[in-house]
Amino acid sequence: MEGKLTEKYMDQLEQWIGTGPKTFTLLYAITRDGCDPATFNQICDNKGATVTVLYNQHGSVYGGYTSVSWTSKTGVRVKDDKAFLYQLRYSGSDNINKFQVKTPDHAVVHNNQWGPLFGYSNELFTFNGRINRSGNIFPLNGGMNNFGNTYNNQGMTADQINNGTMEVTELEVYMVTDGQRIKKTEKKSSPWRKIKDWNEKFHDDLKEEMVNFKPIQGSNVSDARILMLGPVGAGKSSFFNTIDSIYRGRITQRAGSGSSEHSLTTAFVPYSIEICSGATLNFRLCDTRGLEESMGIDVLECNYLLDGNIPYYYEFNPTRPITPESHGFKSDPTGNDKVHCAVIVVDSTTLEVLSTKIVEKMKGLRGLMNQKGIPQLILLTKVDKLCDDVQKDLSQVFYSSKVEQAVDKASQLLGLPRANILPVKNYENEAELDDHIDILALLALRKMLHCSEDFMLNMKHREKDVQGEMGKLKLEK
Repeated sequence: MEGKLTEKYMDQLEQWIGTGPKTFTLLYAITRDGCDPATFNQICDNKGATVTVLYNQHGSVYGGYTSVSWTSKTGVRVKDDKAFLYQLRYSGSDNINKFQVKTPDHAVVHNNQWGPLFGYSNELFTFNGRINRSGNIFPLNGGMNNFGNTYNNQGMTADQINNGTMEVTELEVYMVTDGQRIKKTEKKSSPWRKIKDWNEKFHDDLKEEMVNFKPIQGSNVSDARILMLGPVGAGKSSFFNTIDSIYRGRITQRAGSGSSEHSLTTAFVPYSIEICSGATLNFRLCDTRGLEESMGIDVLECNYLLDGNIPYYYEFNPTRPITPESHGFKSDPTGNDKVHCAVIVVDSTTLEVLSTKIVEKMKGLRGLMNQKGIPQLILLTKVDKLCDDVQKDLSQVFYSSKVEQAVDKASQLLGLPRANILPVKNYENEAELDDHIDILALLALRKMLHCSEDFMLNMKHREKDVQGEMGKLKLEK
């Protein structure tokens, strides 16, 4: 088993340790070995310097380093003037902080009934006794009490490190030894999905193809309706902003986006795209309220959305769902009102920790779309955060084994073909446009429009067949 610690974070830890090149060997992982003090001590005792790494469901990564071997002694405070606590990520974003020991005599505590413990006042206490897994989570019973007593907390609180919870998806312990490590390659020799060379011509051709898109003739549709669904914070609104930015020639923020406990989008908004000439492109990206365990779009509301019953800019009300009696309800929707393609937007960094309720809700919506014959895609966002190579150069996305694994995981999770899983990186903190971000977004948009065309063609033939049958019945009468 390979550990979750990336090369980038190994480089950072190596720099903090400060005594030259280091190798990191995975000794212990609770997903593999179980969360048990006896197993931890059996595997990790007398191994020299180690780094403990915790990963939680909020996308945070933190832990501690000690240059002294762990032992099975009971309740022994151990001196270590080289020990430190650290933070690498917080809520899905890099947040690099080192918390140096200030009371070395009490840097770590050894006890055969506990997992790794840093600081005599339990400043990073991992677990006491055996902890059983609950779904994808290990509810550790330790804590970060009195953070700042033994280690310099730089004015930060424990909640700013661990999101106020000791529930984790993984806890690893690595042995740290001197020596130049051979860095893991995250890049495959051949792409797992073939596309044309990423260059300016490919970028411009894709962009022009979307401008020239027109609905199927005879389908009685003026523009394609693409419905965006997904958990809160997955990047639905950000994807629209990304497409809008490409055609406006600058970074735009027409759709509200950001991080929040509940959905920032509360209405059904059919966004259109204008190009520099003022013309409007022949598709709409329809944003909706984010999916939540106990709130958000439900199956009935999704049914109305798919059928075109819900009016534009309708404000979803969790306490009063829309009904045919609601103001503006479209009882006789046209082909223009109906959804032609549904896109489920998922944050690629959360695939391992998506709640069972959210997954079941998405599967329920998929079942409804299948009944109506509506094509479905998964937009896999934030793929740059999966792989160092992709973060450095987005054009390597189809060479990255980590991105490929995320595509496989999404495919298995929701039961869609791999070809229907579309990796993207939305504009987030960029100040200028980037051709590579554009190309990935335009590839996804092209797939959405192709699927919309397929649905329109089916709709056209279905209407033609129905009219033919009605004509036969009239003749028979």
